[in-house]
Amino acid sequence: MPVASFPDPRSATAEGIVAIGGDLHVDTLLLAYRQGIFPWPVEGLPLLWFCPPERGILDFADLHMPRSLVAARRRRAFSFTIDADFAAVIAGCAHTPRPGQPGTWITRDILNAYTRLHRLGIAHSVEAWFGAELAGGVYGVDVDGAFAAESMFYRRPNASKLALLHLIEHLRARGLDWLDVQVLTPHVERLGAKAIRRDVFLHRLQATRARRLRLFGA
Repeated sequence: MPVASFPDPRSATAEGIVAIGGDLHVDTLLLAYRQGIFPWPVEGLPLLWFCPPERGILDFADLHMPRSLVAARRRRAFSFTIDADFAAVIAGCAHTPRPGQPGTWITRDILNAYTRLHRLGIAHSVEAWFGAELAGGVYGVDVDGAFAAESMFYRRPNASKLALLHLIEHLRARGLDWLDVQVLTPHVERLGAKAIRRDVFLHRLQATRARRLRLFGA
């Protein structure tokens, strides 16, 4: 059974925990994302739902491309697709080791849940191809025209960054001017991402959802 409601995310703990327990039903996930809440499984604990006090976002106007990335882009070593192999992208993200993390938060349940979202046209992926090889990718969730980037991976240098740039170009062409990266990492910070207060983020999320942008599909 889907979760009927979540507490107001402004009431989250100092660590950003909004709720504990529940399921990964499609309706539960939609309810969560519409309130700026996302799941983050922790081994040995019931399912945790987060809305951190500071939220990582990337304003497209602030996008910064280091010289090395500009050079990599000019080489045109990769081709890009959207939603060509979501399953392979999320599996690649799940199996990529992360510095300082002993395991992955992309559990089998998460993988199955987001694959269901993809089949419903809610979760989307961008693939970077080196010939026929999947060299990297990124996936995320589109809820009412607001986009949350979930995870990315690479098997060849710059493949994930260039896949993210391809995603940004696609979203920008559809009228979006920012995306939610949830938690700042050095990787996205170097591209221009920043942290904003939770209340500012929630206001911006609702304003973007109200625009009802169509980010994917015809």
